[in-house]
Order: sequence, then C-alpha cells, then structure tokens
Amino acid sequence: MSETTCKIFYIFPNLDKYEGECYHTSDGVVIRKGFGTQTSASGVTYTGEWNNDKMNGSGTLTHPSGAIYRGLFRNNMYHGKGTYRFPDGTEYNGTFNNNRLEGNEEFRDSQGLVWTGMFHNKAALGLKLKVNM
Repeated sequence: MSETTCKIFYIFPNLDKYEGECYHTSDGVVIRKGFGTQTSASGVTYTGEWNNDKMNGSGTLTHPSGAIYRGLFRNNMYHGKGTYRFPDGTEYNGTFNNNRLEGNEEFRDSQGLVWTGMFHNKAALGLKLKVNM
C-alpha cells in the first residue's frame, strides 16, 4: 500500500478539530500519523504522536477540568510510563496498563506528601508514606 504524507487542518462532523500530520492511503483515506493536536468539542485536547489514526506514542492529554496526563499512549489509552495530575493537584507518577494504574509507583497527595506502593487498577496495596531525610 502506498502512502502520501501531508499536513492538514480538519474539522470533524462532531466539531472535533485536528491539526497535524497524516497520510493518504492508496485508496484515498486520510489517516492521522505523525505529530498533531486534536481538540474535542467538549474541550479535551491531545497533543502528541499519532499512528494508525490513534493516539500512539508520547503525548499530553488535557481535560477542561484541569486534569492532565503526560506520557505514553497505545491505541488511545494511557499505556506505559506517565504522570496523571488530578484537578486538585494530586498526582500519580508511574506505569499505566490500558488506562489503569499498574506497578510499584508514587502518588503525591494535595498536601505534597509522597506515598509509595503497589498500584493495581484502582487499588493501592501497602501504600506507605515516603519520608525524605
């Protein structure tokens, strides 16, 4: 299959907007690939790498609530190393597996205290306060 690389600004029927790199397949279909920014009609913005018309690679997803995820994506999901900052300032820094927290990682609460433990989905097993001495 032959590809032609291009840059576009496109407004989808649902009023989402995409500006960035893409390619045309041999049958004329435009697929997002490369670096670009998409803003949804509801105000969610993703800036980063695209492949196969999905968020794949490194990027930043910003929500109107103030929540921000910076890190790796796979098939439109948080997947790999990343940081999720909640609107209240709390922050998880670690590994994600298909949008779920996963691994022995750190969580910073709204007072700035750092907690470590094993995260699995929505559970944090053996969470301990990290003390800096």
